[in-house]
Amino acid sequence: MAAVASFHLTRYPWLQALGTMAGLATRARALAATPGLRFARQLGTGRGSQMGLGADLRRWATFLVWEDEADLDAFLVASPLARRWADHGEETWSVRLVPLSEHGSWGGRRPLAGIEPAPGDDGGPVAVLTRARIGMHHWPAFYRSVPAVEEHLRRQPGLLAVVGVGEAPVGLQATFSLWRSAADMDAFAYRGSAHEAVVRRTRAEGWFAEELFARFRPYGSTGTWDGSDPLAVTAQHHP
Repeated sequence: MAAVASFHLTRYPWLQALGTMAGLATRARALAATPGLRFARQLGTGRGSQMGLGADLRRWATFLVWEDEADLDAFLVASPLARRWADHGEETWSVRLVPLSEHGSWGGRRPLAGIEPAPGDDGGPVAVLTRARIGMHHWPAFYRSVPAVEEHLRRQPGLLAVVGVGEAPVGLQATFSLWRSAADMDAFAYRGSAHEAVVRRTRAEGWFAEELFARFRPYGSTGTWDGSDPLAVTAQHHP
């Protein structure tokens, strides 16, 4: 079996949200002991699709990398964390992810190291995870740049869904996005866009102390994200 990743997004009622914050360390220890789990991060989220300052304390995300799909299946059946998503979340959405490409590191580790990438673009949907640790003295410039990128992002016809996520209110930022195709994602990222201008500036001025960029082929999504499954409009298949 080939290694896979998964992304899980859950919105809780207020009382459960407070318990989620309080239990992060306990759940991190439980995840560390999960058979077949190579890498795990529990993440807060921004409000709506916002990627700048501000948090949605009711909505939490989890990114996981597995030795194989059987380990993920066992986790979803037996893990107390997975049961919590189902039993206590007002809304929960999960997707399975086949790695296509990656570069960079996360907390000094390469989450997808040693995983053979799947064959390239098949014309189907693409999931993208970006993560950065921003140098403290670059925080103001980074957060001033976010609104222009968000405005450009919201105008993209190929964007299916996006959420800003992070390990801290500032400085440890990430995004998870779904695109109708790799071509749609590339049009946003590289073709004379506000995003491309910001990327050039991050390189020139050294904003990021660490960064990760990974692409995946999403499949097997379940549940809803803001009332619907963003991948329902695409033809899904197991790669």
